[in-house]
Amino acid sequence: MPYLHSKYEIPGDNGQHEVLPNLLGINKLDAIHKVEFEGFLRAQYQLLEELTTHTKFDFNYIQRIHQLSLHKVYTFAGQLRQVNMTKGGFLFPTAKFLPKICHEFDQQILDTLPDYYQSKQQLIVDIAKVHAELLFIHPFREANGRVARILANMMAIKQGYDFLGFYKITQRQFKDYIIAVQSAAEQNYQPMTDIINAIF
Repeated sequence: MPYLHSKYEIPGDNGQHEVLPNLLGINKLDAIHKVEFEGFLRAQYQLLEELTTHTKFDFNYIQRIHQLSLHKVYTFAGQLRQVNMTKGGFLFPTAKFLPKICHEFDQQILDTLPDYYQSKQQLIVDIAKVHAELLFIHPFREANGRVARILANMMAIKQGYDFLGFYKITQRQFKDYIIAVQSAAEQNYQPMTDIINAIF
């Protein structure tokens, strides 16, 4: 099914194994995947049209990616998750602490991003840091990975580069990608930097 593949998808990153309650009354996984994908595609086009050299990638922007993509599908589009979540035995930050955690993420990392990078490598380092932290925080009930990959692409395109090649990450390498996300818990961004560098 070609609609499930794009420049911001990763093989093996289909973590949704159940259909969440949705506004469309859909109860089949392939159908919900299709409408979610179409929503992200529309959002990406809109965000590209709006992108300027002064676009600010703050947490409001991240929430807007989620809202634009999924507002026709879920009532929680653009909102912080209200449930605790785990993946592969890894526990993401507790839901009740998310407002504080996201505020700190905004102030300590997102707010420090420059409008212009003189160094391609520094851009890669910052994309990796933002990407790893966002996925570690896991602020949304669904589609955190797709939001994070669109944001990474926007950060690159703003500086005149192309979409990142997330599709190059194989099923085998996806394990390293997960480890890189988990490493953000200790503010170790080198594993994600290596991955972003390889797909830039």
